[in-house]
Amino acid sequence: MSTQLRPTDVKRLNRHWRRHTHSRISLIVESVTQPFNLGSILRTAATFGVDTVWLTGNAVTPDHHQVNKTALGTQSKVRWEKTAVTADAVAAARADGYRVVAVELARGALPLHRAPLAGDVCLAVGAEDHGCSPALLAAADAVTYIPQTGRVGSLNVAVATAIAIAEARRREWEALPDEDGITG
Repeated sequence: MSTQLRPTDVKRLNRHWRRHTHSRISLIVESVTQPFNLGSILRTAATFGVDTVWLTGNAVTPDHHQVNKTALGTQSKVRWEKTAVTADAVAAARADGYRVVAVELARGALPLHRAPLAGDVCLAVGAEDHGCSPALLAAADAVTYIPQTGRVGSLNVAVATAIAIAEARRREWEALPDEDGITG
């Protein structure tokens, strides 16, 4: 019978996964205007150890009073920078050694399971209604999309961001030995 982990066990489990995580992930968040979406993105970013979140375009910032309703304080655990122009965010990511991979349903995009996510990667996501701008798609090193089999043609930007980050981490961890860090 399974039982929930105690807080000390969760901390030990998180340390185990941090020791097995060597690649860096960052985000470019372009023109995401809904505070709840940004809060959810920041909470996911803090959970998966995202290094930097570049906010660009007219994206809301973590200091917006409604962001905390979904971030639940995690916005203070993620480094973020605001850039007015998307090209500046892409340049900053590249200067920090990241390959930029946009997440968008676009012509020429690779399915997520084939996207180049190894090593240091900066995932770029776009506005709730319009997705990544043409400028961001043109500046990206690669574009990927999340295959969907249901009757709905798109995902919420926060959900799509979480799926892409989780896939990047999963790829790094899949070669690990069959241990999960949970004892007892």
